[in-house]
Parts: sequence; C-alpha cells; structure tokens
Amino acid sequence: MILEHKGIEIFYSDHGRGTAIILLHGFLENSTMWNTVLPVLTKKNRVICIDLLGHGKTNCLGYIHSMKLMAEAVEAVLKHVKLRKYYMIGHSMGGYVALSFAERNPNKLKGLCLMNSTYKADDNARKALRSRANKMVQTNFENMVKMSFSNLFSESSKTLYKLKFKAALNEALKTPVQGYIACQEGMRIRSNKFKILLSLRCKKLIIIGEKDPVIDKENLLIETKGTTIKTVIFSEGHMSHIENEAEFLHSIMHFIE
Repeated sequence: MILEHKGIEIFYSDHGRGTAIILLHGFLENSTMWNTVLPVLTKKNRVICIDLLGHGKTNCLGYIHSMKLMAEAVEAVLKHVKLRKYYMIGHSMGGYVALSFAERNPNKLKGLCLMNSTYKADDNARKALRSRANKMVQTNFENMVKMSFSNLFSESSKTLYKLKFKAALNEALKTPVQGYIACQEGMRIRSNKFKILLSLRCKKLIIIGEKDPVIDKENLLIETKGTTIKTVIFSEGHMSHIENEAEFLHSIMHFIE
C-alpha cells in the first residue's frame, strides 16, 4: 500500500487482525525482511510493516534522513490506518527510529522492542566510520554494501544461512545511493535515548546477539540491570530474524502476550 507524505510515497503492508504490531526494518533492509516471520505473527495479530525513507519502495526525502524525520513518516502511516495503541519492534536502525517515535508518542505504545539495536548514540569512531563510508559509497556502492552487510552476520551464519544471506544482500543492493547516504548521516547525528526508553511506561525489551559486531553488549547489560528494560541474549549476530529465528519468534510472542 502507498501513502502520500510530504510529496513522496511511503510503502507499507497491513496483514492480519488482532493486537497491532508495527515492524521497522534496519539500514539496507526493507519490509521484505519480515516475510519469514509474518505467517506466525499474523495468526493472532495485525502486523504493519513500513519501508523507511530511502529504502524498499519508499522514496528519499532530502539528503539527511534524521531519526525524527523517519519517525514522522511512521506516524503518518499509523495515523492513516487509524491505530491508537500498538507494539513496535525495530531492527537496528529501525530501533533508532522507534525510539524517536516513542519520544514523540509515549502513550501510544503497548511495548517497544529494540532488536539488535541500542538507545546509545554513535561514539566518535563510529561517526567517523559513517562519514568515511558516505564518501566511499559514491564511487564504490556495490562493494561497500557487500562489505558492510557481510559484517552483520557471524561467520558460521554466512554458511549456515547462505540462501537467506544472499537474498538479504540482494535487497540491500536495491537501496539507492541517496538513501544510503541520507540514513548514514541521520544515524550519525542521532542522540542518546536512554532516558527516553527508561521513562516509557510500556513493556520494553532489547534483543542482543552474542556475536553482534555493532552493539556494545556489555555496556547495555550493565546500564539496563535493575531497570524496567528487559534484555534477552541470542547465540549469534546482528540478524536475529535469520540467525535465531525460532528464539526471536518465541521472545516476541511472549513479549506481546
């Protein structure tokens, strides 16, 4: 389905009936990343998947896709489908967008799950890495995407889930250069949202991959200990919906009960 928003088209899908779950994909992904888990989630729930700015079938909106700008696009979709309260699950960058959404709409969430994601801002090294990538991608897009995407999987997973890895990479390569650059810049300038997450009165869950190269697992566990933020650790890397699919589904079904 297509929604007009600020002069561009936003793509979303709407499946099933029941408790509403909003799924937000990560960087270099799109709503197709949820295809394998949708049959289970839609048995008793209404599931809405949204292509974020510059990804999938959603257009770019300028040259910096801030987390706020992407959250506004999500708001437009949810207002259009007339949903009042829902669970929201954000993978990686989708988690950053979900936090920005939560900051603006704290009372609309029944639960917020950061899946292989974090409330932390980029440190200086990560910011420099994003800036460097944005320069390199302008002349070497395919190799940059292949390299950065490959790093998200553990070595064993790249072999074990070879076909799913290849399919996910093919989707990543469809991302326009403008979308790549605009989202990298948006992630680079995002702020720490720990206080926002802590203040939410809904259920809160962070899914962590033991071998995830992107997330600072140790610090997350230390900072969230003794708070209302629950954590669960899976055995593999950054792509829990592929590498730990059964555990992911079990955790999510329990989370929305």
